[in-house]
Order: sequence, then structure tokens, then C-alpha cells
Amino acid sequence: MKYYELVAPCHMGLEAVLKREIIDLGYDITEVADGRVSFQGDADAVCRANICLRTAERVLIKIGSFTATTYEELFQGTKALPLDEFIPKDGKFWVTKASTVKSALFSPSDIQRVMKKAMVEGMKEACNTSIFPEDGEEFPIRVFLYKDEVTVALDSTGVSLHKRGYRRLESQAPIAENLAAALIMLTPWHADRILIDPFCGSGTIPIEAAMIAANIAPGVHRSFNAEKWTHLITPKNWADVRQECEEEVDLNVVTDIQGYDIDPSVIEIARINADKAGVGDLIHFQTRDVADLSHRKKYGFIITNPPYGERIGDKSNLYSLYRTLGQRYKALDDWSMYMITSFEEAQDAIGKKADKNRKIYNGMLKTYFYQYMGAKPPRRKDRTND
Repeated sequence: MKYYELVAPCHMGLEAVLKREIIDLGYDITEVADGRVSFQGDADAVCRANICLRTAERVLIKIGSFTATTYEELFQGTKALPLDEFIPKDGKFWVTKASTVKSALFSPSDIQRVMKKAMVEGMKEACNTSIFPEDGEEFPIRVFLYKDEVTVALDSTGVSLHKRGYRRLESQAPIAENLAAALIMLTPWHADRILIDPFCGSGTIPIEAAMIAANIAPGVHRSFNAEKWTHLITPKNWADVRQECEEEVDLNVVTDIQGYDIDPSVIEIARINADKAGVGDLIHFQTRDVADLSHRKKYGFIITNPPYGERIGDKSNLYSLYRTLGQRYKALDDWSMYMITSFEEAQDAIGKKADKNRKIYNGMLKTYFYQYMGAKPPRRKDRTND
């Protein structure tokens, strides 16, 4: 059985959540760095990580690493990589993305050009041939340079893992699916607790919560680059993991997950997306203004991605919106609220400083995940009218 060093990139600030996911899948962590977690795994692990990880961006199979401060060192280090152990003679390969941080080599396009040439030369020697038709399956390669350490890896995923396949329709500036899942997993919410998103948009947070509640693997119904790499991972590997995931789904789980939005057309989009995800019956969507947010029960959760500067033009309107959210939250009985935003005056508008906040980079945008902790409910046997 062959083992690989696997690398899973994620949003910066969410490495701990992804690390916990990988450990829960049964794999050993080898490194945690800014924006990525590395672990050991076999062919099944490539399948399981792609299909099951909720918070990762993709799953990469590490080919090798070396130090390079000049383009000559980059060429020679790349040429020496064991590419032939991963890519067949007819494989089409290229550097689909190069990123560089605190390194002497800083031009992605030059790095891509030099490495492609070096890869061809290395494959020529390894395969004892002078011609590469590159008319077979595709093997996109991703490269990271950090403090002159070059890491080279195959992209086993393809389209980013946040693309679950259910969000065919979108509202304005929707939150990424993997980020939504990570926010939920940063809270103590469980399927038996109430969850409301008063700014649900196309439904991503409620849908991800329902998928977690029903134990639906996020990638079970989509495809991946590595499914075509049958010399590395067999169709049986994929089929076994998918079957295992399907057997663990529980659509009979009892939930109280709700999504509100002021725009009825957006609510209709959310319903369509939830049905596509297979969780339409687990979520109640409703056209409702945040000013009407209420619930008679105790110990619920608000988890939300409200509008902020990039999505709403008038700052005074934005402040008023957050102030209303704060007022409605205050009226709820022993609830918790978790909110991601880049609006700098959010806490002031809410009217209360968050118990905790966590810095998360949503792409290049710095946001904060504000966490307002409500009281813990009593043990279930002691609950009466909650």
C-alpha cells in the first residue's frame, strides 16, 4: 500500500477546524501552516478527503520539495522531482498556479514557465524518451514558495471543494460553502439545537448546517481530477468511499434550522438550492425582515453572514441594520450569536462587545467572526419548556 503526503489548503484562520476534521477521518497530521494542513494517507485517503472534508479548498498530493533562491536552482530542483511516479508518459501536465511568500523568486509566471520546462526535461530522462504528446489525462500541478522552500503537488480535486454542486443559483456575494461549514463547526451547535440565519441569501449556512446534521458528505455527488488517475487510485477506491458515505446519511434527523431574508426571490433560490442538496425538508425558509426576528424557545443559535461594506453602499444604513440585529438578539432568551463580517463598527452597532472574535481571511478580505455566547442549556432530562 502506497502512502502519500497530502496537503489540504483552507481559509487562513481556519487551520484548526480543518485539522480536527482530518483527525476525525483517522489520518495523522504532519504539518500545520498558514492556510494549509498536511497529513499522511493512502489512495483511500485521497478519495475520503475530497469527498468528506467540509472546510478544505482542495486536496493536493505532494510530489516533493526543495530550496530555491535562483531560477537555476528552481530548474534543477524541479527536474529532479520523481514526476514519473505520478504522471504517465502521455499525461498532460502544467503548473496551474504558483504562489510565493517571503521568497527570492516572486514572479508566478516566470516560476510556472521555468518549472514546466524543467518538468519536461526531467520526464524525458526518467521515461527515456524525447517526445511527450501530452494527449492523455490532465495532471495540474500547484506550487507554493514560502521562505524559498518550494513545495510541488498534484491537484487531485479540480474545481474547488467549496463547489458542492447544489448551489446552481446564487444571491449577491454569497458566502463560500466551505467557509460557511467552518463557521458552523467553530460553534457548539448540534442538530438538536435551533439555528437561524436571518440573512440567509441563497441559503448556504442553513444548507451546510443541515448537511452536517444529516451527515451528508459534501463531495459525495461531485467529480474530481483524480478519478481519472486510475494508475494511482482505482475506481473501486472511489466507489467504496462513496458507498460508505451514503450509508451514514440520516435524513430522519430532527432539526430546527431556519433561514430568513427580506427578498422573496432570494428565498426561492435558497429553497431550490436546499432541494438540490437533498436537505429541503430539514430547513424552513421564510421571507422575513431582521426586525421581525424572534423565537419563543431558549438556547438557540444565530449563525450569519450579514451584509457589510463590500455589499451595501450606505454606511448609515449598514449601522442601522446591525443595530437592529443587536436589538433582536437581545430580545431572545439565552441565545448565542455568531457573525462573520468586515464591518468595523459591528460590535458598537450590536451594542455589546463579543465574548470572542476570530480573524479569518475570506480571500484577500480580512473579516472577523464575532462570537456572543449564550447560556448552556440544562441536561436534556432536566429540560422542561425550552
